[in-house]
Amino acid sequence: MGMTMTQKILAAHAGLPEVKAGQLIEAKLDMVLANDITGPVAINEMKKFNKKEVFDKSKVALVPDHFTPNKDIKSAENCKYMREFALEQGVENYFEIGEVGIEHALLPEKGLVVAGDTVIGADSHTCTYGALGAFSTGVGSTDMAAGMATGEAWFKVPSAIKFNLSGELQKHVSGKDVILHIIGMIGVDGALYKSMEFAGAGVKALSMDDRFTIANMAIEAGAKNGIFPVDEQTIEYMKEHSTKEYKAYEADEDAEYDEVYDIDLSSIRPTVAFPHLPENTKTIDEISDIKIDQVVIGSCTNGRISDLRIAANILKGKHVAKGVRVIVIPATQKIYLQAMEEGLIKDFVLAGAIVSAPTCGPCLGGHMGVMASKERCVSTTNRNFVGRMGAIDSEIYLASPAVAAASAIKGYIANPEEV
Repeated sequence: MGMTMTQKILAAHAGLPEVKAGQLIEAKLDMVLANDITGPVAINEMKKFNKKEVFDKSKVALVPDHFTPNKDIKSAENCKYMREFALEQGVENYFEIGEVGIEHALLPEKGLVVAGDTVIGADSHTCTYGALGAFSTGVGSTDMAAGMATGEAWFKVPSAIKFNLSGELQKHVSGKDVILHIIGMIGVDGALYKSMEFAGAGVKALSMDDRFTIANMAIEAGAKNGIFPVDEQTIEYMKEHSTKEYKAYEADEDAEYDEVYDIDLSSIRPTVAFPHLPENTKTIDEISDIKIDQVVIGSCTNGRISDLRIAANILKGKHVAKGVRVIVIPATQKIYLQAMEEGLIKDFVLAGAIVSAPTCGPCLGGHMGVMASKERCVSTTNRNFVGRMGAIDSEIYLASPAVAAASAIKGYIANPEEV
């Protein structure tokens, strides 16, 4: 029996001719990542090891992004602890205020991950890099510590689900709608510890930003990772952003999948996930009269330049509804600058929104957008769990930048076609 993309990458990094689903392996790592929440814990654990130095100064990335710019003394101390460790260890990929970004947007932009890599990160949305044809997955801080010290990690080889994509997206439909549609279809545990592998002619109709968004939220279906084939778009992206060598893996024709789903992209409508799970989805045509208090456009899921362009195009020349707070968060400094040069920042400000420095901020109820009791938010983030963005009786509705921007104007969850 043949292997999936994920299985081929893991076999190569384990030095094995083949691997099978369920097999335990030890694989070499190309990148090990942590942020200002998980990094200090991992550093503490690593200090308990006999080995006191990171395995490779160029293959560790530390990115303070969750509570930055520092919201309080504790967050400042966490960042200081990481900074001192990075300086002491000579870690090359430490990104501080001024050159920082939300980690899962920053690493691809910096060219630190390419096709064929194996990556672990002490953050569940590390699966984002599957958009580039890499195996990437989130781990706990103890595994992160071991990865920093040894450059290796244990894995149970996942089985896989195949998603055959066909057709093209309609106007105002994006990768966010695709992944919300899929999670609504299979559930938050529908891909539990499995690889979500995307294939078919429809892949070429998805931009790289669409793919990053879809791979990013594979974890919201319980997946170990999400992964896309390496095509011309992927190669062009890597040429633009990286000088690292890459290796493209393809699934064997006789690769085994637990399930196969056929999805016609042209049939997908703008989709919203209602509280309190990403699987609780409705199309925009099924929604009416849900008043909102806040809109967040940003995050590692939807804070890229194309996301900001989509939102700005809808908001330009209009104004957000009275009583609605709108927070726009470019995912990296580079994206922020590009948005400024394109006039998008001006469009947001004139429309009555505020623009933040790159940060995870409100996504996890960190800061700069924490919700009060009974408030509702339309957010382009990735989770809408109870209390995720603040008060436990607040509500988060996950949506695309187009739906978020349209909702900001209307003051209720709105169809971008009607704005």
